[in-house]
Amino acid sequence: MTIEHAIITWIHLVTASIWLGGSVFIGLVIAPTLKGTFSLQERIKIMIKIGKQFNKLALPSLVILIVTGIYKAHLFLTQPDILFTTNYGYFLLIKIILVIVLILSFIIHVKIINQDLIISNQNEKQFQKLRSKIIFLGKLTLIISLLIFLMAALLDDGV
Repeated sequence: MTIEHAIITWIHLVTASIWLGGSVFIGLVIAPTLKGTFSLQERIKIMIKIGKQFNKLALPSLVILIVTGIYKAHLFLTQPDILFTTNYGYFLLIKIILVIVLILSFIIHVKIINQDLIISNQNEKQFQKLRSKIIFLGKLTLIISLLIFLMAALLDDGV
């Protein structure tokens, strides 16, 4: 392995830590902490503010993860059929599919959060529906991120 590959791997790991670490912290530390302290409206506003601030780091991290991931994958994929004929290729394909699903869920999550209804609370029924979607997509994003980490560990182990 060259120093260039080691640096790319390091960048990949650092940005993955930012992405997953921040997501876990928000979902498992901040959200439960706010639950007993603030009203629902206040919690939503605080979580949206925290989420938007986190996205300033998360979005660039995700882009860097994708770029470094593609770079690392191209090193392995010297022949296209390797993706479909080896265990490593299968796990890499699963990881790629999970990343695509992650990107889609993240985009939808951000789009919903950016809707004016979530802040203005014009209609309680719509507000609750949007809140449920946000929570679902947040959990989905976290679970997919954890599965991607599992695939990365399997790939790193040379499965």
